Amino acid sequence: MKLYFSSGACSLAPHIALLEAGLPFETEKVDLKAKLTASGADFTAINSKGYVPALALDNGQVLTEGVAVLQYIADQKPESGLAPAAGTMARYQLQEWLTFIASEIHKPMGSMFNPAQSADWKAGVTATLTKRLDWLTTQLDGKDYLLNNQFSVADAYLFTVLNWANFVGFSMAPWPVVQAFSARVAARPKVVEALKAEGLV
Repeated sequence: MKLYFSSGACSLAPHIALLEAGLPFETEKVDLKAKLTASGADFTAINSKGYVPALALDNGQVLTEGVAVLQYIADQKPESGLAPAAGTMARYQLQEWLTFIASEIHKPMGSMFNPAQSADWKAGVTATLTKRLDWLTTQLDGKDYLLNNQFSVADAYLFTVLNWANFVGFSMAPWPVVQAFSARVAARPKVVEALKAEGLV
């Protein structure tokens, strides 16, 4: 498998998952502005949507969209515990978390990278994130990870998008429980490995 990534983007989550699962893979960095891979290939020929992650499978297929890629990776190594078994209530709870992270944290936090964002827009996004992080605190309080205290692909995804706060000037100080979660994930050896590989530490 080959993971097409951009440093610190949402592709960091599948990068972490691949390492946590112990699966063989290679990576290729993508310049998202130029839409070129590190080897000079046209990235839109690999993923016509033009964004990461994209996971090229050994059979030649390319899987896109982070939530799908994360579950695919987890299912390649069920014994890793990165996702509960398909069809179980725990698996639906994982999908619930992945959907929440994608729509309620990823989208608003990611929008703050937009240089055209007005002060009013930013205030609205901040208000939305405040509500979501207040709720997230209630779910994380007293727990190490999101799903039954077992590290899962949802934790890798949440860690990735929360990390963007460091780059968009969004203070996480009001949410120490969430900060503690991020620190806990950041200390995992495979997470450190992924961060180093992407030049983030």
